[in-house]
Amino acid sequence: MWDPGKYLAFADHRSRPFHELVARVGAVSPRRVVDLGCGPGNLTETLGARWPAAVVEALDSSPEMVAAARARGVDARVADVAAWEPAPDTDVVVTNAVLQWVPGHEDLLRKWVRALPPGAWLAMQVPGNFSGPSHELVRSLVDSSWPGLRGLLRPSPVLDPQGYAEVLDGCAVDAWETTYLQRLEGEDAVLEWITGTALRPIRAALDDERWAAFRGRLAPLLREAYPRRADGTTWFPFRRVFAVARVP
Repeated sequence: MWDPGKYLAFADHRSRPFHELVARVGAVSPRRVVDLGCGPGNLTETLGARWPAAVVEALDSSPEMVAAARARGVDARVADVAAWEPAPDTDVVVTNAVLQWVPGHEDLLRKWVRALPPGAWLAMQVPGNFSGPSHELVRSLVDSSWPGLRGLLRPSPVLDPQGYAEVLDGCAVDAWETTYLQRLEGEDAVLEWITGTALRPIRAALDDERWAAFRGRLAPLLREAYPRRADGTTWFPFRRVFAVARVP
């Protein structure tokens, strides 16, 4: 289950990659703009503001996220990204921090490119920090104490920029990566961050008591890896991978 409130707790940090991704989309007057994995809809709203004449299509696999988006006035629906197919008038597709959850998404990208009309834009962003301490510590803890959860963790579910450029070969591709040094605030800030995203499958698999035990074991490990500074903030390096393709 996705928690929109937990996800939006770091809204500024989570939204910056989206804005930098969409800034590279050069569409002027698209007919249909699609947000695959719209989350709580706060970023989908900016797509409608940029292209007010376009039909904005929004979907997410989480009923909780869709409910939050609809409360904002976004016409979102519950759907599986992997089953989505573009309508003939789809000129812009944005998928932000979603495809890391979809095994085999490379084939999905190729399929979408083949189905989109000439001149359409496909913009994607995925987190690329799966080898970072935050994720390594989670995997180590699962291996040592919660082996039944191993199947919920994928060690390297995304490609690097060149990998996505090759997947999108034949299009005009702009691919890059950025590591953001995020300044987080609050107690156990990194734990709170990953609770809203990477730890979601683990939270869903554990009852409240076991979840509290898991957090209790993980928290000091993350504090050591990401020490809190004298001013109360925590620096959290976060790598992200981007690709924007224009269909020929």
